[in-house]
Amino acid sequence: MYRICKEFHFSASHQLAHLAEHHQCARLHGHNYVVAVELAAPELDANGFVRDYHDLAALKSYIDTRFDHRHLNDVIDGPSTAEALARHFFDYCAGQWPETVAVRVSETPRSWAEYRP
Repeated sequence: MYRICKEFHFSASHQLAHLAEHHQCARLHGHNYVVAVELAAPELDANGFVRDYHDLAALKSYIDTRFDHRHLNDVIDGPSTAEALARHFFDYCAGQWPETVAVRVSETPRSWAEYRP
């Protein structure tokens, strides 16, 4: 199986409801997010690609337009957790590219969530 991965970056704020008052995520705060999309195929296409990286520019445009420098609570339905974002971006990517196998969303360099069906 061949695999490729491409990362995209954006900055946004969020606030998680229903957490204890002292929990840092209960307060308004922000992250510099990294979204990594992974695609896989058993064979390469005629150009030698799983998928041309240039095709993934659509995800950059989607992120830049809808998520960058926004308040995530206003952008997605449900909780604005890394887990929910990973699923959201997976659904978007799988709708564009059937080779999508996983999406990872990092809130910090040491913490991430992944959605992989």
